[in-house]
Amino acid sequence: MTTAVSDFKPPPPGDDSSSGDRWAWERALWAQGRTYVAGVDEAGRGPLAGPVVAAAVILPPDFDGAGIRDSKKLSAVARERAEARILTEALAVGIGMVEAAEIDRLNILRATHQAMRCALHALAIPVDAVLVDGLPVPDLHPCCQAVVKGDDRCFSIAAASIIAKVTRDRLMCACAEQYPEYGFARHKGYPAPEHLAALEQHGPCPLHRRSFAPVARHTSE
Repeated sequence: MTTAVSDFKPPPPGDDSSSGDRWAWERALWAQGRTYVAGVDEAGRGPLAGPVVAAAVILPPDFDGAGIRDSKKLSAVARERAEARILTEALAVGIGMVEAAEIDRLNILRATHQAMRCALHALAIPVDAVLVDGLPVPDLHPCCQAVVKGDDRCFSIAAASIIAKVTRDRLMCACAEQYPEYGFARHKGYPAPEHLAALEQHGPCPLHRRSFAPVARHTSE
């Protein structure tokens, strides 16, 4: 099972990224001699179609965190710029994904956790500790700390959120070429009115998550 970091004292909680030191979690772990700290986050839990994607990122201590924050609070252009810098300057980046059929088999929570484990395994450097956004993830790493709202309060997690989001968005844009009738490039598989109308007209395609209610009601027995 995942265990908390020993003697770990996180900064005071705060919703605003300026309310505390966004390197505080990494510095606490570095002070324990844990050199390689990976931030982990996901993108795509809510969509009706496509995979859930997770990323793991190890940043160097001298990384410039300017422009690195919760991917949902960045424009598409800002995310792309941030992604390019992270890929260039990070010590390691790993990506994991679980496709729609496996999401249906596992359920979305377990599939998200599996994508996170795959992302960690994809790192070229063995990690000493993990910082994960939100709630604890079972069996993610022996030294793991969950950080509530970590994607806007911790640079490593924010970097992972950007990589996961940009990766998934690009994938859904590519899927739009294969299934143009659903408009995936515009809504990325989320339950937008356009997407729901396309489901009503065309039914689900192989990318759809049939265990999700809006898709299930259009799935023939």
